[in-house]
Amino acid sequence: MAKTALHVDHVARVEGHGNIHVVIEDGRVKTCEMNVTEPARLFESMVRGRVFDDVPYVASRVCGICSSSHVITSLKAIESIFGVQVSDRTNALRELLAYGSYLQNHATHLFVFAAPDFLGMGSVFPLAEIDRGLYDKALALKALGNELCTEVGGRSVHPITAVVGGFTHEPPRETFLALADKLDEAVAFAVSAVDLFKSFEVPDIRMSGDFLAMQDDGRYPVCDSDEALFVRSGKRFDAADVENVIEEYEMSHSGALFARCRDTQDAYMTGALARVNASWSNLCHTAKVAAAKVGLRPPERNPYMNNVAQAVELVDVLEHCARLCRELAAGEGNLSASSAPVPYQVRAGVGVGFTEAPRGALFHRLELDEEGRVVTASILTPTAQNLASMEADMRAVVEKLVDEGCSADAIRLEVEKLVRAYDPCFSCSVH
Repeated sequence: MAKTALHVDHVARVEGHGNIHVVIEDGRVKTCEMNVTEPARLFESMVRGRVFDDVPYVASRVCGICSSSHVITSLKAIESIFGVQVSDRTNALRELLAYGSYLQNHATHLFVFAAPDFLGMGSVFPLAEIDRGLYDKALALKALGNELCTEVGGRSVHPITAVVGGFTHEPPRETFLALADKLDEAVAFAVSAVDLFKSFEVPDIRMSGDFLAMQDDGRYPVCDSDEALFVRSGKRFDAADVENVIEEYEMSHSGALFARCRDTQDAYMTGALARVNASWSNLCHTAKVAAAKVGLRPPERNPYMNNVAQAVELVDVLEHCARLCRELAAGEGNLSASSAPVPYQVRAGVGVGFTEAPRGALFHRLELDEEGRVVTASILTPTAQNLASMEADMRAVVEKLVDEGCSADAIRLEVEKLVRAYDPCFSCSVH
């Protein structure tokens, strides 16, 4: 009996620690596992018993890149309990804060983690020697994300100005206008990144599961909708019902819980590709043109195309945020209202916050007592939701490459590329 075991201990160029374990016997895939080896980080336990306004600051420490998304998601959960309605200006500032982390994450993932896979490099450092201009522009894009988060959130990570009901501070008009100019200047490079990542060859596979993304007809939403959509099935649900729609379950080989749809037991993918599939028509003009030029249109089901979808989102983020910064600077119409925290009354209850973090759908569920202290907390991160889909796609890739007679080294490399295309954060997944 011919048996081949492929092991990748500590997958490189991802956040956190995870191993790949594949066994092939007589040309058939017997085992295909994504082993998350991170220990439990217990953030839900850390916030239990704490007063509500501690939660966003604690939760932001779940992730250094997605900290803005965790803050906003926690705030939305708290505000749903207290019945708080924030101003349009507050929502706009939260959108800028969330999108700042998109620039941070996507630029890092695409050029530092993913690009070396397709350029025959073991890391990003040879890229700096071969194409210094590309390297510098990629880092500048990441730095622009840092600047956007700093100006709006007070820090480049773990923002401090976003609070229940609004913001304690916002940038002056001149800063918004300066940011808008910088964002506009970066669009051309982002468009070139779409072309670059579409030029890379990837296996032709189709994921069998669904896609999950925030839905808001007429917009490309990231933090101001409570409606979620399973793209392929067309099923919509309110974020407050997430525990009735999505279930987490244990896998003996993983330190992280996996997730699936309760009614179908199917895996699903969340992230940039899910968002583009759900809201392609609502992309900004330049992003839509860039996506159409490279053939990225819904329904796109090749998970490797998540890289291209992230590049398209970079274009969308830059164009959208430049416009939003100018609108905030003008302060007209719905954006003329203050972003200062609105009054609220502390009360007991259960609330769910929902945002689109850079890596995908993020849910926070909080239960508070009459004093506003946390009774229970639950965090459902994008990577935890993606693990089941990732394993299924790994198996599909291996089966395809085995049928094509590829070597063990070639199979191992393509599986690593697939895992990195999902842009996992294994540290964030262990809750």
